[in-house]
Amino acid sequence: MIGIMGGGTATVLLVLLASLSSSHRCHAFYLPGVNPQSFAEGEPVKLKVNKMTSSKTLLPIDYYRLPFCPPANGPKMDNENLGEFLAGDRIESSPYLLKMKTEMYCEQVCIANLGKGEQKGMKPNRVVQAIRKEYHNNWIVDNLSAASKVEDDTTITTRYWQGFPVGFIGDDHISYIHNHVNIEILYHPVDSLGDDTQKYRVVRFTVEPFSIKHDFEGTDDAQEAEEEEGFPKLQKWAKIKKPIASCDPTVGNDKRSHTSWEMVTEIGRDPQPASGRVLFTYDVHWESSDIHWASRWDIYLSMDNAIPAKVHWLSIANSLVIVCVLSAMIIAILLRNLRQDLARYNRLATDEEKADDLEEKGWKLVHADVFRPPTYSPLLLSVACGTGAQLLCMTFWTIIFSAMGFLSPARRGALLMAELLFYVLMGSVNGYVTSRLYKTFKGKAWQNATLCTALGFPGICFILFFILDLIAWGYGSTDAVPFTTMLVLLVLWFGISTPLVFLGAYFGYKQDAIEYPVKTSNIPRQIPDQPWFMSIPFTLFIGGLLPFGACFVELYFILASVWMDYYYYVFGFLLLVFIILIITCAEITLLFNYFQLCNEDYHWWWRSFATSGSTAIWVFLYSFVYFQQLEANSFATYVLYFGYMGLASLGLFLMTGFIGVAASLWFNKTIFSSLKVD
Repeated sequence: MIGIMGGGTATVLLVLLASLSSSHRCHAFYLPGVNPQSFAEGEPVKLKVNKMTSSKTLLPIDYYRLPFCPPANGPKMDNENLGEFLAGDRIESSPYLLKMKTEMYCEQVCIANLGKGEQKGMKPNRVVQAIRKEYHNNWIVDNLSAASKVEDDTTITTRYWQGFPVGFIGDDHISYIHNHVNIEILYHPVDSLGDDTQKYRVVRFTVEPFSIKHDFEGTDDAQEAEEEEGFPKLQKWAKIKKPIASCDPTVGNDKRSHTSWEMVTEIGRDPQPASGRVLFTYDVHWESSDIHWASRWDIYLSMDNAIPAKVHWLSIANSLVIVCVLSAMIIAILLRNLRQDLARYNRLATDEEKADDLEEKGWKLVHADVFRPPTYSPLLLSVACGTGAQLLCMTFWTIIFSAMGFLSPARRGALLMAELLFYVLMGSVNGYVTSRLYKTFKGKAWQNATLCTALGFPGICFILFFILDLIAWGYGSTDAVPFTTMLVLLVLWFGISTPLVFLGAYFGYKQDAIEYPVKTSNIPRQIPDQPWFMSIPFTLFIGGLLPFGACFVELYFILASVWMDYYYYVFGFLLLVFIILIITCAEITLLFNYFQLCNEDYHWWWRSFATSGSTAIWVFLYSFVYFQQLEANSFATYVLYFGYMGLASLGLFLMTGFIGVAASLWFNKTIFSSLKVD
């Protein structure tokens, strides 16, 4: 891991840059086994609804928690995987009926009673609350998420993330609901293979929402609709007075047009307030496209065309500058200072005539103490390094499989499932690293060390996750994981991860302890006073700042995908940034480790762990800056956001801390093995 410094670093980075330059346009593809679905003309195409999300609350809610129109037989939930449950997805059926290549104009869904209007001193209804909290609908057609089309007098903007808003707040501070949607679907014809029936595939799904105050007369069933807020009763039709052009049944379909911004504004139609009885309608427009099915996710994954791609490349360039500067300093130390030190120390050991004239100083004086076990909790350091190694392997393999396309956004929940799977399988790595280190530290409580390894970090994660899950459950959020999913997590933990930890520990304890090139004395050497630049606050400040500076731009996009529901799929960039992070953490730790030994301070175990691990401190501090973009102000939002960010920062602290210890251990073994000591 540490052996890729110097010339090897440049080689690895050049290879990755060459591969990325040919594929940075981020074309999506589907792996074998993912079968596309084709539809004949007139065949039903299902429109499904997912959770509603808001960047203000960070608490997704079920679509049918609001009094929207349900299907005639009630909503039915899809068979979701573990990753979808953990992500809060709740995909359900909807009453919106679509048929391939069948144009629809002002189809009526139902008449819903949204509750009482907004009045001072009274609690608003649930729809108004959702609008004021900026909740968005997330619809799905043929596993393709809905893009949102927004139109005004001058521009037309299409956004491919976060769905479309439930409603909006007008200039009069009244909440209005989007009760009419114009659904635009692009399709691509499929080459027939021995079948005369022409079939088509969905390649684009766009929703343009409108708020139209329909002046209607309901049917007899509509008159029986509940007066209080609740689930609406389905209506077959309602007579609309003074309809807009798309809703006028007297006009033939060949002359009708779908709802547009001009159509609504020209007649001065008032928007629909989010209260009382509301008629929900929709248009459906089909259009042929040259987009192939395998490329239909490209527009979602392009990260707003080319602008963010430039930002990614600038981030890579910034990171490479930091790596080059650190590498130059490492080379200067290894080729100049360290070589001079070794020549002087080895001459002292062989030239007896001048041995009395030269004064010993520097890192050679601590050769009998440099590999002394840490004075504070060797067991805790062993467990922390083992957990860090497990997280490092999990992250590496997750990014690799994502970059290869196995974890496409088309596979909802696949990324979370992959992380869980790799974390569980890497339990053997955790047990092995912990046992080897603890045995090297001459620890005796092997059972306690293995038990802490198996239960420590997973236990912290589960307890915090359970507390945050209770908060989400109290707010009625879909982030609240069902009890059965909790049982599955416990089975993964105790049924697979824990046995693998014990298996890895078994093989680790069977191995010999790590051999050191020099012997450790029985009496510890006194450590002299240290200069100010070797103080713990300064080393933590610099040790975490440089690795954070090498990856903070990519961190912004990752946080946007987690908290703002943006799509993130530039895993080629992420792989390169991840390697740069590893190299930067290793190099900055080596620098401070060398300075520490030169000042005759041999307590490097925990210092190396904390120096590179302090990257996580900067990440957690940056989360405070990013939180200001979310405009969240509720107590639950604060707890959920900083709870999960704190947990992620803890994992990053363990992972980067292990990198620092591994780099320093390799460096110290290398330089002291070249030293001639009597």
